[in-house]
Amino acid sequence: MELRDLTDKALEIHERIRAKTAQPLPDLMILRQDRVTAFEAVIYKPVVCLILQGAKITSVGDRVAMPSAGDALIVSHDLPVESRITEATSERPYVALIVSLDLGLLRGLYEQVGPHAFEARASRSLLSGPARPDLIDAVARYLALQEDPLHAAVLGPSLLREIHFRLLMSPVGGTLRSLLSVDSHASRVSQAILKLRAGFRETLKVGDLARVAGMSQSSFHSHFKQVTGTTPLQYQKDLRMIAARDLLRAGRHSVAAAGFDVGYESPTHFSRDYQRKFGIAPSREMASTPVPA
Repeated sequence: MELRDLTDKALEIHERIRAKTAQPLPDLMILRQDRVTAFEAVIYKPVVCLILQGAKITSVGDRVAMPSAGDALIVSHDLPVESRITEATSERPYVALIVSLDLGLLRGLYEQVGPHAFEARASRSLLSGPARPDLIDAVARYLALQEDPLHAAVLGPSLLREIHFRLLMSPVGGTLRSLLSVDSHASRVSQAILKLRAGFRETLKVGDLARVAGMSQSSFHSHFKQVTGTTPLQYQKDLRMIAARDLLRAGRHSVAAAGFDVGYESPTHFSRDYQRKFGIAPSREMASTPVPA
């Protein structure tokens, strides 16, 4: 299917889902945005995002991805990023298909195919590049299942498996190799990330994370930044800030309560970090309106 035809199909299904005349497929989200957006701090889950129309920019630390139509953006870990849509109008909206990644499924495929099938490269949590036609075709065929719930139930799992396989075999998917290798630095860093995500409200002890990864502190710090593009301390701070912002926007927490909830002991310290991160005081956050990016 041509990218233009896939875009039209995605927009048609998106409208039907909005009108509640169709149900979304498991592990697939259609994103449409009719205007460019400001930078928004968000936490990305492991996904492959296929850009059908428009463009965006996503950054973490000093690492920047700028995918446009025909590109795939891969996120291999939970990652606090800043993202904005840079090309979108009401006549020609930004359109993307976002497929959730099952790391267990990827690991099984990696073991089945064998490591020699992949080009060796350093693992990065955020990467973009041209999507191969076979990956686009697999995603298009999965989207087409939306027309028939029975076909979706029977054929959906096998097509999701194919999407994972096509991604893994593609040039942009090669970055997942070291993550999937059990003894790699990236795989060990991923274990530390799981611990950090679960306990981001607690006082950070880099030594504890390094022990989870089986590394010295200096080695862990270096490999953590190589994989995520940021430091463990900044990663934790970004998680705290995004969680606090969501609490404030929900309107159920005071500034002090939101700070305490995400692990800050000092409201002054929390407000200072918040202002530095988002450019506004936390007391003004409840009036803001987020735009998906």
